[in-house]
Formats: sequence, C-alpha cells, structure tokens
Amino acid sequence: MVARFPVSLRWSGGLLRASSSRRRGVSAMAGGGEEAHLGGFLEYMDMLRNYERSGVPRGAGTDSDDGFDLGRMRRLLRRLGDPHTHYPSVHIAGTKGKGSTAAFLSNIMREQGYNVGCYSSPHLLTIRERISVGQHGGPVSAASLRDLFDLAKEAIDESIESENGSLTHFEVFTALSFLLFSRENVDVAIVEAGLGGARDATNVIRNSELAAAVITTVGKEHLAALGGSLQSIAVAKSGIIKEGRPVVIGGPFSTDIEQIIRDRAFLTQSPVISACDTAIRSITRCIGRDYAKPYQSCDIVMKISGDMPLSVELHDVKLQLLGDHQRQNAVTASCTALCLRELGWNVSNASIRAGLEKTQLPGRSQFLTQDEASVLGLDGASTILIDGAHTEASAKALSDVIKTVEPEGPVALIVGMASDKEHLAFAAQILSGQKARRGAADGDGDRGRDCSLHAGLITERHLDRRRSRPRHRVCGHRGHRRRRSPKRKYRPPDTHRWHRQARADVDRVRSRAVLLRPDEGGLPAAAPGRRRRRCSGWPHLRHRLHAYGRGGAAAA
Repeated sequence: MVARFPVSLRWSGGLLRASSSRRRGVSAMAGGGEEAHLGGFLEYMDMLRNYERSGVPRGAGTDSDDGFDLGRMRRLLRRLGDPHTHYPSVHIAGTKGKGSTAAFLSNIMREQGYNVGCYSSPHLLTIRERISVGQHGGPVSAASLRDLFDLAKEAIDESIESENGSLTHFEVFTALSFLLFSRENVDVAIVEAGLGGARDATNVIRNSELAAAVITTVGKEHLAALGGSLQSIAVAKSGIIKEGRPVVIGGPFSTDIEQIIRDRAFLTQSPVISACDTAIRSITRCIGRDYAKPYQSCDIVMKISGDMPLSVELHDVKLQLLGDHQRQNAVTASCTALCLRELGWNVSNASIRAGLEKTQLPGRSQFLTQDEASVLGLDGASTILIDGAHTEASAKALSDVIKTVEPEGPVALIVGMASDKEHLAFAAQILSGQKARRGAADGDGDRGRDCSLHAGLITERHLDRRRSRPRHRVCGHRGHRRRRSPKRKYRPPDTHRWHRQARADVDRVRSRAVLLRPDEGGLPAAAPGRRRRRCSGWPHLRHRLHAYGRGGAAAA
C-alpha cells in the first residue's frame, strides 16, 4: 500500500486501531456475509495440502521427475466427467501480467456477448474471486460454489483416497472451476496457470480444446521450483503450447528467452504472434482523472503480417490499469482477441476497446475512493494506492506509476510479503526509483538525499539488526545472538544467513590465524614461529578456521 498522508493524520486512529464498525466494513468488502453460505467447504479445503502457504517444493514446476504429477489431476477430472473438454479455452502463463491479461481478454469477450468463464489465482479477500462466470464478471456466488462442491464431494473423496491423500488444494479447486464452467455452458474459458506451465494443474487442456496459448513474461520468481534459471522458467512456461495451436507472446523478452519459446512453437508447428512486433505501436498520451480516479489514455495500433495477419487501430483508449506494463498487457490481450477473430470468433474493434476500458482489478495499481479509504480508517489520507507488487521488477513498475500519477508530496510505504520473496531487492528498487522530497521546513540534512541511500540504510540497519553488533578484534566478524537457554545447541555454520558474508573475512584472516601446509588447501604457510590465534567465543568461525587447517573441507 502506498499512501500520501497529510501532516494531520496520525496512526493512533488509523488502520491498526480501526473501530469495530470499520472492521465490519472490511469484512463486508471481503464478502463476509456470503462466506457463511459456503458451509463446510472452506474447512474441507483447508485440510488439503496447500503449497501456496507452505511453499512450493524444489523442482515442482519443471517437466521432470521432480515435477508435479499431472496424472492425478487427469484422474480426478475423469471421475468428474472430464468437464474441461466441453468448451474451448485460452491458456495463459507468465511470471507477471497473466492475471491482468486474463481480465482484459475476459472483458473483451463479454463485451462481444459471449458467456465467459475465467479462472485465476491467487485471491485477495475471498477464494470466490478465483472464479468468475457469465456476463457480470464478478466472483462466483457462495451458493453456486457450495452446490457445486456438494455435487462433486463424493468423487473428490474417492480421488483423495485413491491418491493416498496427495491431491492438493489447487488441484481440487481447479477441477471445481472446470466443472462449474461445464455446468454453466460457457462459450470460452480463460484459464490462468498457477505455477510455471508444463506441470501446472491447469495444463490438462488438450490441443483439441485449446483456442490459443498466451505467455506474458518470463522473470525471476519461484526460481527453485522452476529449475533455477530464466531459461528453465521459459521451458516450463512454454509447456502450455500445444500441437498446431497459436501462441501469443507478450514480453519484452531477451533474445535467448524468446528463442526458447519459438523453438517450442516450431516443434509443435504453432504460429507465433508477438505483442512486441515492430508492426505494433502503443503509447500513453496522458494521465487523466474520472471521478477522482486516474486513467491513462493510450493509442494501440497494430498491422501484423505473417502466419496470422492481425490489424486494429484504437485511439484514446482509457485504461483504468495504470503503467507501461499494463499497457503492454492490454496489447497482449488485444493480440489474443484478434487471433481468436482470425480463428472464426466474432470479435469487433468496439468490443476490444470497451473490454480494455472496463477492466479494473483490486490490488493492481488501485487508487481508493474516499469511501473505500474511510472503511480502512484512513479518512484523512489524500491518496491511497494499493498494489500487489512483490518482486524487483514489479517494484520498478509501481515506482513508475507513483512518479507518473502523483509526482509531488511525501510518500508513506506499507509493505508486507511472504518470507521467500526478495525483500531487500524490492526495498532498494522501489526507494531508489524515487527522489526524497523535502518537508515543509525545507531544512538541511538527510531529508533531501536520494532515496537510494535510504534504501541502503533500511537494508543495512533496520532489516538486519544483527549487523549493528561490534566486530571481533581478530576476525572482524559479528557474533551470535546470545541464547537465554543454558543449553546452547550447535548449528552448522552454513545454516546462518549472515555467515555467507563472513567467508571473505575468513579468507582474509586464515593466513594469519591458522598455519596451513601447502599440501593442505594449496595455500602458502605462514611465517615460521608465527603463533596460532584462536577466536574464542565464536564457535562457528572457529569451526571454519579449524576446517581450513584440516585441509579446507568446509571451504566449499
């Protein structure tokens, strides 16, 4: 959340101490009234293994022996009657932008009059947000979800038993969404992949039911689960490309990443449409406001020739989703809509414009109205911006939105994210993208310094308070936090996050702190007669120094 607060606002009466009436308002925003109608559905889902909470295992998204087993997802769907085969689908994968692209495309097809089902993840306030169906585009009703669960519970129970309890929360909910789309007789389903693509639970869609595949971006997120490199992530996401079906790539991509996707498309004989084609021109003309909410006025013009010629010319499109990255997502969705038009779907230019302008998503560059801010207890705030950014790239995009829409005034940042995210890179990026503004006093000192310096202060001083302890007089390293328990349990040195930073110190100290023979580690011995110096009171560093003395066994 990014807020611009007047000086008069004080936190004592703000969000953290909201009154009971305000808390009831937040509950109402979350659909708390309808959640009561779900019965035991939420409790049932909570009993399933949920990797969104516990973290995804290493290699789980790769197309290898370590990857998720798509066989159990197919067996579950078979018990439910293979509902995903009853309608055409557009499958969307990508590190960033897939949720916004899915929302853009869903609204384009709804404006054309199609009955659209959309499945996305994760949710903000209620799990019902993940499924939308019909013309309204809102979350599925609690009653519909409860009736659907009652219908499918017996088959789900049988699958859980036959799979020895290995079915996950995401797999069961994905199967329920496919079943709902089938029962609602949707004309098209827009399906967003959860993790990667090749081994994601949504990747059970066959080429006979796939209208088009979309890959928005490839970035550094879930690295361990997707193979550890950008190239392995690109391979995983290109797994949604099916034989002979068109693929739309968003981007921009580096040359090697785009080549990986195009090589997969070549193997499957799938035509490729690039949203970064030189024949596409998209610009933001200006930032305007409609009922105090900002929008960006854009021009989107494309005249693509090739395997699948696409053409559209849209001027002064008012996008409620802000930023250059959202404009690129709009271009990607427009390319996909035009691709469907080439495949025989009825999609007009007017529907593309209306769908793009209608799209808004909670938590994506969302500026709150005064009433919404009041519900959160922020009555005195002039501007409140809520965004789901949690990576270095999304931090840069958020910073650009702030600079574009609200370039003046003080900025207060409230950030919360999971522990496996890159917190320091996020903080450094979002703060270095802004220049610190002087306060009303306009005095000298640190207030006018570049925020990159403040990012350094946060990362060095506030986010790692252990490093404020004094250094050891011999090795220069900082010590353990003293335990209160009299029984001190030894921890291996590499389990300490800050120990990696001590390796350089060890390399610097070892020649004068430990006598090494040339045949043990290949290092020159210290001068004859030099005394061995110990680091008493620093067990983890002493352990490493002694390891060097034994031949460097722990130096890797």
